[in-house]
Amino acid sequence: MAERFQTVDKAQLARRFGAAARHYDAHARFQQEVGQALLELMPDRPVGTDLTVSGLDLGCGTGFFLPTLATRCAELTGLDLAPGMLEQAALRGSGARLVCGDAEQLPFADNAFDWVFSSLALQWCERPAQAFAELLRVVKPGGQIFFATLLDDSLWQLRAAWQQVDGRAHVNRFLSLPQLEQALAAAGISAPELRCITWELAYLELPQLLRDLKGIGANQINDEGARSAPAGLSGRARLQRLAQAYEAFRQPDGQLVASYRVCLGHLGKPC
Repeated sequence: MAERFQTVDKAQLARRFGAAARHYDAHARFQQEVGQALLELMPDRPVGTDLTVSGLDLGCGTGFFLPTLATRCAELTGLDLAPGMLEQAALRGSGARLVCGDAEQLPFADNAFDWVFSSLALQWCERPAQAFAELLRVVKPGGQIFFATLLDDSLWQLRAAWQQVDGRAHVNRFLSLPQLEQALAAAGISAPELRCITWELAYLELPQLLRDLKGIGANQINDEGARSAPAGLSGRARLQRLAQAYEAFRQPDGQLVASYRVCLGHLGKPC
């Protein structure tokens, strides 16, 4: 369970997302769509049905979903690795308790929450099995975990275009579905409900996609090859060659497509 999937500098990760916090929502169309799909998997549980219901938004970011989640429990906690994100989340006025922490070492007691919502946060974990084990630990017996995470085919068009430019991927690495299933099994989770979906986002020009990736702070976090450019290519020349290579993916309607592979998961903790 201690095996690492990837090496992530957590301090750098927090700085990247924190620096993007103020303009994150303007570039987070995809993240908002996925989070909404995850919400639709959850049962409605308005405040007042059970005054003891507690929920956790793991990787709450700017708190975009906190107001909606607050209607489904009496006590809501939002956790994020980036203090800058939590500063933005505090402006939502959701009433949620906001906590800075790491998904792989959750600062909560055992059996603390009735449910956990986590949208597009778990893919940044070095030890996904450890993160899932932590989720299982903090959920009460009979509790539910709803998560969305990226899989390894995400942004395959961008990866292929970069390979033509300099032979490197320049795209973050994510778990394959078998690796995700292995991490869940290692965490002691049996019979998970997993649904894999391909999201396609359309752009008029490649720089729009690159601006979105940079705008949310998610560009080149765990791809080692992205940190060095080949000799003889300036930044502008590389981007021009990248745009030319990406033209192979322009659709008949004139738009460029960026594909994400997403896994929506529902886990239950035995009573």
